[in-house]
Amino acid sequence: MEQHTDLQEIIEYLNPSELDYQDWVNVGMALKHEGYSVEVWDAWSKNDHRYHAGECEKKWNTFHGSNSPVTAGTIVQLAMDHGWKPSYTAYELGWDDEISAEGVVVDCSWVEGKEIHEPRNWNPVNEIIRYLETLFDPSENVGYVTGSWERTDEKGTKYLPQKGCWDRTAGQLIEALNGCNGDVGAVLGDYKEEAGAWIRFNPLDGKGCKGENVTEFRYALVESDAMDLEQQNAIIRELELPVACLVFSGKKSLHAIVRVEATDYKEYQKRVEYLYDICKKNGLIIDTQNKNPSRLSRLPGVMRAGKKQYIIDTNIGKNSWQEWYEWIESVNDDLPDTESLENVWNDLPELAPPLIENVLRQGHKMLIAGPSKAGKSFALIELCIAIAEGRRWFSWNCSQGRVLYVNLELDRASCLHRFKDVYEALGWSARNLSNIDIWNLRGKSIPMDKLAPKLIRRAAKKNYMAIIIDPIYKVITGDENSADQMANFCNQFDKVCTELGCAVIYCHHHSKGSQGGKRSMDRASGSGVFARDPDAMLDLIELDVTDDLRKQEQNKTVCAACQRYLDSHFEWEDDLSQDDLCSQVQMMSYCKEHLSPMQMRELQEHIDADLAVANTKTAWRIDGTLREFPKFKPVNLWFDYPIHHTDQSGVLDDIQPEDEKPNWKKGLEARKKQGESQRKNKQAKVDMAIESFKFEHHDTYPTVKELYEQIKSSSEAVGEKYPAEKTLWNSLKKYGYTTDKETKRIIPLP
Repeated sequence: MEQHTDLQEIIEYLNPSELDYQDWVNVGMALKHEGYSVEVWDAWSKNDHRYHAGECEKKWNTFHGSNSPVTAGTIVQLAMDHGWKPSYTAYELGWDDEISAEGVVVDCSWVEGKEIHEPRNWNPVNEIIRYLETLFDPSENVGYVTGSWERTDEKGTKYLPQKGCWDRTAGQLIEALNGCNGDVGAVLGDYKEEAGAWIRFNPLDGKGCKGENVTEFRYALVESDAMDLEQQNAIIRELELPVACLVFSGKKSLHAIVRVEATDYKEYQKRVEYLYDICKKNGLIIDTQNKNPSRLSRLPGVMRAGKKQYIIDTNIGKNSWQEWYEWIESVNDDLPDTESLENVWNDLPELAPPLIENVLRQGHKMLIAGPSKAGKSFALIELCIAIAEGRRWFSWNCSQGRVLYVNLELDRASCLHRFKDVYEALGWSARNLSNIDIWNLRGKSIPMDKLAPKLIRRAAKKNYMAIIIDPIYKVITGDENSADQMANFCNQFDKVCTELGCAVIYCHHHSKGSQGGKRSMDRASGSGVFARDPDAMLDLIELDVTDDLRKQEQNKTVCAACQRYLDSHFEWEDDLSQDDLCSQVQMMSYCKEHLSPMQMRELQEHIDADLAVANTKTAWRIDGTLREFPKFKPVNLWFDYPIHHTDQSGVLDDIQPEDEKPNWKKGLEARKKQGESQRKNKQAKVDMAIESFKFEHHDTYPTVKELYEQIKSSSEAVGEKYPAEKTLWNSLKKYGYTTDKETKRIIPLP
C-alpha cells in the first residue's frame, strides 16, 4: 500500500468541520510536507460548511517549510484524538514524527458524560457577583462587553462583541450590582438577549482591552464546541484542571477559566501551550484561538438566544497550576515497577560485559576529567582506536566494536588528521577503520537535551559499542554549578545509553585554581554531580618532572637514538654491557670510536631532534573512581605528543603531584630551589669575574685578592652585595677552583 493512499484514508476519518482553523492549516502543511498535492487537501476541505473555493490553494502557496515542519505525525495524532485506531500496516511514521503517551490521563473510550444542570433559582446579579468575586480582587479593573453587532453571510447571522468597557474595578461593579435591584443593564449596560454578553477573565490596567493592558496573567480559557456538553464536563473534571470558574456559554460549549498563574506573558504562552497540549492528548477538542490573555469569555447571569449563561461550578480540580502540573507529570512517569529480590535471587540477570577491562562495562557511562594540555582529546581518540582495533588503552584491554566520536571542538580537517597522526604514532595497522564513525559538530553544537534525540536517531541500528563526546562544555545546559540542573543534564547521557544500549564516554575540564586537598573525583569543574553520576570517572593530574628526572629521560633518549643509528648504519657487535647501553656517555664514546665524522654529525642531528621532543614530554597520573569494579592502582603516563605512553620504568611512581603535596613539603622544596638558584648566581659571578680578569691580563688567572677586587668593583657598580675576601677564600673549592702553590693564582680544580 502506497504512502499517499494510507494518509488519504486517515484524513477521510477526520471531519474538517470539527477542526479549528489551526488544525485545518496543520493538515494542509503536513500533506504538503509529505508530498501530496493541494487537490487532496481541497477535496477533503469541501466537507466543511466553512469551505470557500480557492482558499486551499491560496493558503497552500504560503507553506514554504521550516526547521520544525508539521509532519504526517500531526495528521495521525489528530485522527487518534478523534477515535481512529491505526492498524500495524497502515502507516509507518518517520523519525521526526512523534506520538507520545506523556500526559495522557483520560481514556476517552471509558469516560461517561457528566450532566450539567441549569440552576433552579437563577439570579443574574448573584451569578455575576459570584464570578467577579471568584476571579478578581476588588481593586482590579474588569473588562466586559454587553454591546454587539450582527454579521450575516451565507452561513447565517452571527453576533460579535463590541469593544466594551474596562474602566471599572470589580469592587465598584459588585457595589453597583448589590444596589441595582436586579437591573443588570443599569450597571453593565443593556444587551441583546439573542447575543448574550461577554467578560474578560484577566484583570486590566483600565486603559484598554488588548494584551498589553493585562496586568496579571492569572487565567486561560479552555473552550470546546465540537463535543457533547456532558463529555466536555466529564473530561475537564477527569483531567482535574485547576478551574476557577466553569461557565455554560448558553449554546454548545463550556468555558473553563483555568488557573495558569504565570509571572509574565512569556511564561503565560508556555503554560497555555502545555495546557492545550494536555487537553488535546486527553480527547478534549478545544478552540486553540483562545490563547490571548485578554480574550473574551461568556458572562454568566445573562440570556443568550433563549438560554441562560450560568456558572456550573467554581474552584474544581487541583488548587493551583503547580499542583496540577506536578500531578500530570507524575501520572505518566514511565518508571518500572518494583520487583521482589526473592523472585530473582536464583536467576540474576547477567552483568554487562566489560568495554574497558576492570574499568567500564558496556552500556555504562564514563567521564574523563583533567586540566588543559593534558591531552584529553588525544586520550579519547586513542580510546576510539583501541576499541575499533580491540587493543589496549593505556594499561587496560578493550573489547572490539564500533564507536562514534562526536567532535564538538575541532574543525573537520584537524579532527581527521588527529586520528591518522595517533594511528601512526601508536604504530598500529589501520585494519578496522570501518569501526570508527565521526560526527563533526564544531559550530553546530546544540544543548544536550536537544542533541540527545538527534544523536539517538542517527546512531540507531549502527550497533555502536561506545559513543564518545568531546568535550561536554559545548553542550552543557543550565548552570554547571547547579546540582539539579546538572543532574538533568547528565540524565541525557542515560537516555543515550538506554536507547542505544551502548556506553557513553565524555570529557570535562578541571575547575580553576589549585586542586590541592581535593579528591580526584572532586576536581572536575562545576557541580559534584559530574563526578558522582558516571559509572567510572578517570581523573588526570600532572606530575612535576624534576631536573633529575628530566636528565634521566634525556639520557634514555640519547641512548635510544644511538642504538637505533648503530642498528641501521653499522654492523656492531654486542660488546657493551647492560650498564653501558643505559649510559649516554658510554654510548656516545662508543659511537665516536666506530663511526665516521660524517656519521657522527648525522647521529647528532637525530639526537638533537629527539631531545627537542623529549624535553616537551609531560608526565601524568590517572586516578579512578569506579562503581562496578575495585579501585585500580594509579596509572602513570608520559604524554609524548600526540599519544600517551604508560611509564614502564616506574620512575614516576614516587612523584607526588604538586597540588597533592603538603604545605611543609612545598615550603621545603621552595627553599631548596631558592638556595640552588642563589648558589648558581654566586657561581656565575665568580666565573664571570675570573673570565673578565683573564681577558684584561692576557689569559692570566687572578689571585684571590685580585678576584675579590674584581667582584667588589662589578657588584658596587650595580648596587649588589659582595662576599668578604675571607669568605671567598673559604668558598673556592665550592666554586670549582683552588690556588697554585707557587704563583698563588687561582686555577680550576683538576
